[in-house]
Amino acid sequence: MNYNANTGLRQATFGKKVKRVSDVNAMGYDPFNSSSQQNLYPNMSPSPVPEVPAEGGNFQQQGFGLQASFTNIPPQAGANFNTPGPQQFQNPFPMSANLGVLGQPVVQDMAMQYGQQLAGAGRNIIKQEMEKYVPLNSLKYYFAVDTKYVISKLALLFFPFTHSDWSVKYEQDSPVQPRFEINAPDLYIPTMAYVTYILVAGLVLGMQNKFSPEQIGITASSALAWCIIELAIYCTTLYILQVKTSLKTLDLLAYSGYKFVAIITSILLSLVGGKTGFYVCLIYTNLALAFFLVRSLKVQVLSEQTSKEQNYYGSQNTIGHKRRLYFLLFVAGAQTVLSWWLSFHLVPSTAVTIQSKAT
Repeated sequence: MNYNANTGLRQATFGKKVKRVSDVNAMGYDPFNSSSQQNLYPNMSPSPVPEVPAEGGNFQQQGFGLQASFTNIPPQAGANFNTPGPQQFQNPFPMSANLGVLGQPVVQDMAMQYGQQLAGAGRNIIKQEMEKYVPLNSLKYYFAVDTKYVISKLALLFFPFTHSDWSVKYEQDSPVQPRFEINAPDLYIPTMAYVTYILVAGLVLGMQNKFSPEQIGITASSALAWCIIELAIYCTTLYILQVKTSLKTLDLLAYSGYKFVAIITSILLSLVGGKTGFYVCLIYTNLALAFFLVRSLKVQVLSEQTSKEQNYYGSQNTIGHKRRLYFLLFVAGAQTVLSWWLSFHLVPSTAVTIQSKAT
């Protein structure tokens, strides 16, 4: 026998029409009211839904309802709503966290040391390549001067007849620096004299109303070209005559650059004495320069005799000595000719100077 629980209810309402309700809201039923719902599982509590971060807020589901709450978000994790304008999202994770092994301090130190080693190796290679063409270490020696040396050397160039000791002192097979040895050649005085020569040339041309930038450029380039040609001729002459000396190329450049001191003095004196004063000063300064060069180069050129010439070939020893003497005279004569060639066109005439003052 089957038992039906609805049998009694049907008997009680027998003869009555059952009402059907199509709208449950009319009966006061609120499906969204959590208090009106029955807890079908009293022993189980609803598990909270984890927070889901989103731009501008965090959404959290509580119970069977969905509630939204905005929390304060750090500037690096979200946008700043108080700042007007477009917002730019910033990565909250640092770059080092994404680098992995490369972000370790030890690896970074090793990379820095390796980079420094590469930079040092490249610097050494560049220095070696430059040393092949421009001896930088040798240039430091020729510019190691001071004020006392410059004044003493200029006095020696103008009055070399009063000087007696022309030998150059050496220290551990290397010559002493010019600031400690007045007889040592330097490049400071020739360089400054060359620059001063260009300035004096511009001054004289301006006084003659002949100044122009092109003329200054021609004067500077021609003087430099003649210095290079002169140096090449000296080196070629030593090679052809087979004269072996301790002179270096920079030594010859230094000795040939002292002529600009005589040129500057002669041009400045020509502003007062005209051509007569120019030639008088040029003759004296070049005689002093020739005496200075002969006595300075004599120590390094004439005293350089090979043991083979001294011991076995006595006749060739005399021939070698004459070649060295001819070289000294050639250098002294070339300085006189070049001094006149680089300065005679800058000398103003006395008549032109007087007429310009009268007008």
